[in-house]
Amino acid sequence: MTIRVQPAAFDPGAELNAMHAANVGVGAVVGFVGYVRDFNDGREVGGMFLEHYAGMTEKALAKIEVEANQRWPLLRLEILHRIGRLEPGEPIVFVGAASAHRQAAFDACNFVMDYLKTRAPFWKKEDTTDGPRWVEGRCSDQAAAERWKG
Repeated sequence: MTIRVQPAAFDPGAELNAMHAANVGVGAVVGFVGYVRDFNDGREVGGMFLEHYAGMTEKALAKIEVEANQRWPLLRLEILHRIGRLEPGEPIVFVGAASAHRQAAFDACNFVMDYLKTRAPFWKKEDTTDGPRWVEGRCSDQAAAERWKG
């Protein structure tokens, strides 16, 4: 299981392929890649800067990882999140879940993304035509995370 928070770009295809190459017992790999869009909330976005709290961010991601592994029989789980300056079209986040069976991989990947969006200390500042603005959390992200309680 791997957690990486880094400024360096990554190749989503290579990340996904590595998930299976590590274990031939893997029957399913589900991957999610989030990209920087060139728009948000009706405004053009020319790029963004992602900040995090070093140490705290990794601990929050590790807690999410532990919970995912307790809920599903995963063979591998990868969480990779970029920080620093990012341009439209660049990958920002990769979550990969590998399991013997597909449903566990799908559920774990969804769970990790829902919790990452609501529990990991990342801050995004977008460059818009109206100037820089901080991106606020969305009620829809909170609602998505709530479905995993209970």
